[in-house]
Amino acid sequence: MLLAGGLVAACQVTGQTTANEGIGFREARFAEVEAMRAYRTCRDDALRLDEEARRTSHAGRYLASARLLDSCEANLGPEAAGLSTEEPMRAYALSVQNYLKGGDVAAARGNLARFQAAFPNQDLYLPNGASFIDTYEVLFGFSETSPYALSTANVSEPLRDEVRRAGHWTRN
Repeated sequence: MLLAGGLVAACQVTGQTTANEGIGFREARFAEVEAMRAYRTCRDDALRLDEEARRTSHAGRYLASARLLDSCEANLGPEAAGLSTEEPMRAYALSVQNYLKGGDVAAARGNLARFQAAFPNQDLYLPNGASFIDTYEVLFGFSETSPYALSTANVSEPLRDEVRRAGHWTRN
């Protein structure tokens, strides 16, 4: 009987400490979930703008989508550490693409540089299997466009052919 009473008392003390630690953990987890929810809501709004831009082929909507994606990333704080790496990578990639489609090449180049700094040694692959980074480096002229360099770059065949064609007419 005394042993059972001692165990219950020990459990209560431990339970109180765990409850206090649990509240702090819950508050931190709630802040993390709220930050991720706010980011995803912002990103979803940008994706809706992107869809509308694709449907109407309106350059201004591409730029609005890219700027909204930039603001989503800027508002993402350290409490959203639980966010998977792929989500912000895709958002950066879409902003690069939308800035380019919207005609703001300088902003697209800047976001590509930020993408590479934020996610070193990581890449995304386009639906045709081409590398996102290789494709945009070729488009922006960051990489060598000689026939040998193009053959080793993981870019789509139509892009490779177009860069070769442009290089031919530049030289001839």
